[in-house]
Amino acid sequence: MINQWGVEVPQQIIQEAVAVLRAGEVVGMPTETVYGLAGDARNPSALARIYAIKQRPEFDPLILHAATFEKVFEAVDTFPQKARALAEVFWPGPLTLILPKKSWVPDLATSGLPSVAVRVPAHPVAQTLLRKFDGFLAAPSANKFGRISPTTAGAVRAELGGEVPIVLDGGPCSCGIESTIVSFLEPEPRVLRWGALTLEQMEPVIGRIAFQEKADPRLAPGNIASHYAPRTPLKLWQETDPVETGLRIGLLALRVRPMDTPQRVGFAKRFHALRLLSPGGDLEEAAARFFQALRELDALGLDGIYAVPFPEHGLGRALNDRLCRAAHGTRVP
Repeated sequence: MINQWGVEVPQQIIQEAVAVLRAGEVVGMPTETVYGLAGDARNPSALARIYAIKQRPEFDPLILHAATFEKVFEAVDTFPQKARALAEVFWPGPLTLILPKKSWVPDLATSGLPSVAVRVPAHPVAQTLLRKFDGFLAAPSANKFGRISPTTAGAVRAELGGEVPIVLDGGPCSCGIESTIVSFLEPEPRVLRWGALTLEQMEPVIGRIAFQEKADPRLAPGNIASHYAPRTPLKLWQETDPVETGLRIGLLALRVRPMDTPQRVGFAKRFHALRLLSPGGDLEEAAARFFQALRELDALGLDGIYAVPFPEHGLGRALNDRLCRAAHGTRVP
């Protein structure tokens, strides 16, 4: 099969991946958001393997992936009308719903909670794998816990090496950041994690959606204070802030604004490396390039990375969330 990036994934490789999954092992699976480390959601041994490879704490729940909207009903106990409305519009796609779970869903997948995170990915390779597997795949990001999420097959191999028998190469992820997580465990829907689906897209469908500040990390993945982090110290930085002298510093930014004051002229030359995510200021383009750019800067052996916050609207909310967690607890020398 050929995916939307023109990358051919032979059916034989898909069949081999299905066999590996049915044997209780894991595979690297592309989605439109990030690459996932996929295992049979019904198999506690496969789930334990995911936690072990990622070095992930068991209080951090997993997301179950299904091929279709209809398949999700096998894993959830109730499906409120507003949740269905969102799913009908945005599935397949970068939307994860938190709903009461069916009894068969292993506690290891849900951190012992009575709820489960579910989504239907849009990537054609993920869709083919899920349909041929004919089940649910738990698939957190295919990286070590707390580190930069992978958006290419090469990043998965570099991060996890021989621990994953098969990594399906579906090309670069089109969204580039994780799914948006919305909980329907209370009367009012609540965003637990900003992601590739924006508030501006969702609210016209179901009305007001609340955001839970400092969501309990046991309710949904991606809510640990320090997460998505490079090994290089990262600092949130504004273009008017000073740059540390005598250090090799990289800059991550949406774009560089015109140098219209004497104090700012030439400031970019003070950085060892630049990663500008969208010269035109397009947040979708920036999101698609975000994790890969951060990974590239992290590989340069810098003393620190300065990251300019994004506009706090649309995908900027999710990107700023990733920056704040990546910077948490670190200090540029």
